[in-house]
Amino acid sequence: MNETLVCVVGNVATQPLYRDMAAGPSARFRLAVTSRYWDREKSAWTDGHTNFFTVWANRQLAVNVAASVEVGQPVVVQGRLKVRSETREGQQGWASADIDAVAIGHDLARGTAAFRRAARPDAPPRATRPEPEWETPPGEAVGEEEVEQSPVEAAGVT
Repeated sequence: MNETLVCVVGNVATQPLYRDMAAGPSARFRLAVTSRYWDREKSAWTDGHTNFFTVWANRQLAVNVAASVEVGQPVVVQGRLKVRSETREGQQGWASADIDAVAIGHDLARGTAAFRRAARPDAPPRATRPEPEWETPPGEAVGEEEVEQSPVEAAGVT
C-alpha cells in the first residue's frame, strides 16, 4: 500500500504504441510536463524544466488511449509512479520515470472533447431508457405560445 500516486498534466509527446499482449491490451506513450512560472524581471510567464514520463495503460484503458489520444494533445494522467534506474557494464547509467495509469483524460481547461462510452464485449447489454414522447417537439410553437425546454429535458433526462 506504499505506492506513490500522482496526477500529472502535460502534453502527449509520442504517438501511443498499442500492442495486444498475452495478458491483454497494452499501450504506452511519452508525456511532457513543463512547469511555468512568472518571471518578475521580464513580467511574463516563462517555461521551466520539462519532465518526461512514460505512461503505461492496460486492458480497456489501453484500447481507449489508442483510439483517443494523439501527439500534442493536453492530457491529465493519474496513476502509480515508478522510477527505474539501471547501469549496464561499459555504458552510462540511466533513469526512467514511468506512470502505470489508472485514468487518462483530455485537459478540458485547454480544449473540448466529445465523450463516447466504449462498448464492453464482456458486459451484458444495458437497459436503455425509452425516449420521451413529445406531443409537440420542444422549442416549436404551440398556438401563440412557445414551449421552452429545460436543460434537463434537453439532455433527455426524465
